[in-house]
Amino acid sequence: MARGRYDWVPDQHGAWAMLTVPFLAGTFLSPRPGWAHAALLAAWLLGYAAAFHAQQWLRLHARALRSARRHGRPALVLGAACAAFGLPLAAAHPWLVPAACAAAPFVAVNTLYAWRGRERALVNGLAAVVPACAVLPVAAGLGGLGPGGSWRAAVACLLYFAGTVPYVKTMIRERRSRAYRRGSVAYHAVALAAATALSPWLAAPFTAYLARAAVLPGRGLRPAVVGAVEIGCSAALLGTLLAVF
Repeated sequence: MARGRYDWVPDQHGAWAMLTVPFLAGTFLSPRPGWAHAALLAAWLLGYAAAFHAQQWLRLHARALRSARRHGRPALVLGAACAAFGLPLAAAHPWLVPAACAAAPFVAVNTLYAWRGRERALVNGLAAVVPACAVLPVAAGLGGLGPGGSWRAAVACLLYFAGTVPYVKTMIRERRSRAYRRGSVAYHAVALAAATALSPWLAAPFTAYLARAAVLPGRGLRPAVVGAVEIGCSAALLGTLLAVF
């Protein structure tokens, strides 16, 4: 019975930091964080969970696998819960509707890759990063901060979380690929330069991200350790964004 309850929570552990860090940054960078942010966060997380189960249902149903059934009910229930939080919020703040629609092309890419059974593809991971980071200016706008005050923080989030996609692959699925390691290190070097251009204070965390991309692959770290390192990196990013911007 307990297992059934836990099956409703997506097991993509790395996604939770990517969903929450930009949201929290946008919320607390805004001058008026409030209850509307709590409703938006609920809709945001429930929407992600509903989309995850819908995509898993599609992937398994396309292969005529009976295990698709266990994703159907969570997709419907979580989708309804998302609507229960999101629709009143959209009625009060109509500009949230086009903001949500802007995420649709990226969700479509993720859905296509799920249908093909290629959720682990690099492009699929990068497509998921964009709307996850774009929620930062949405949360900031809900609290009264315009795009001019939030875009640098959003770009910093994009630079970091886009880098986690190839980096995590070098630690687990592509740990024997030298090409992935070189590409990951090269990306993090470019990200360091770009982040420093946004704010010199961002050089410190992004130097650490570059170091971990260069040093940690090939050391045989367990996935739990890799995850713990990323939690620390995400927390460092959030703290820096709130302190700098």
